[in-house]
Amino acid sequence: MTLRTELLPALAAFESAARHQNFARAAEELHLTASAVSHHVRKLEDRLGVMLFQRHARGVALTTEGRQLADAASSALSDMDSVLAGLRLTRDGDTVVRITTLHSLSYAWLLPRLPHFTALHPGIRLHVDTEMALTRFDEGGPDLGIRYGQGPWPGLSAHHLMDDALFPVASARLAGVSHVRAAEDVAKLPLIADLSRQGWQDWFRAAGVRGARFEERYSFSDTTGALMAAAQGLGAALARETIATPYLADGQLLRLAGPTVPTRASYFVVHPTHRRLRPAARIFFDWLLSQRDNADAPRPSATQGVAPSRRKVPQ
Repeated sequence: MTLRTELLPALAAFESAARHQNFARAAEELHLTASAVSHHVRKLEDRLGVMLFQRHARGVALTTEGRQLADAASSALSDMDSVLAGLRLTRDGDTVVRITTLHSLSYAWLLPRLPHFTALHPGIRLHVDTEMALTRFDEGGPDLGIRYGQGPWPGLSAHHLMDDALFPVASARLAGVSHVRAAEDVAKLPLIADLSRQGWQDWFRAAGVRGARFEERYSFSDTTGALMAAAQGLGAALARETIATPYLADGQLLRLAGPTVPTRASYFVVHPTHRRLRPAARIFFDWLLSQRDNADAPRPSATQGVAPSRRKVPQ
């Protein structure tokens, strides 16, 4: 028989009922009543001349013919979903850019700059993923990523964005912070660590503090957690300058005595080597690289976080 458009609602109701093995759940999914779903299924059975469900007191079960139609309907709808998704990607392809980056960098560096990008390119939409796990750049995945490391990353082209530096920070509320006069005094504070490869041991060594005994009282999986803990007065954290800037700017954290130590890792903009950047992604890529030398970018000044004179922490 020829499939006619008037049967499409009945087929949709049948497919949902077959998948749930329940008319009530199908009705909820389709925003219909259970009696409407039952009516659609009866209509389809009458047109086909076969029973699609066995009805009994405890519910319904597919017949052999019903199972055959359910498998075909499920496969057809799955194929249609794939085509529709592809059409949406084609439609959105020129306007949507998918970016993956670290939560800490997104909050402290990327978000303050995005109004500038939006003003320049109001037609481009951005999807930002800040998962800690390294995202796979499969088809349909992100166009660009900002990664912190030394590279290289297999399968990705990496373009240097910026370097960073480390220094200790703490809240003015932390007991003993007002007595910090030199790098060795930092070791007397409770310390907060994260999973960065360059940690307190490296900083004390660079500061010339030998044989320091220090306690890493708290450890967090990411830099944002460590800085937020420091802002709560739990201890001193070793902060990357790029990430610590907003905390210093609003006075949540103070920079402590001791040197600024360059990080061994840097930030890179990455994208899959095997595929060309789409026009919108290329625009965002070029804009990102322009920000590394943009002196007018909205980046809070770390000097705003210096302690008030009555509780000044020497630099």
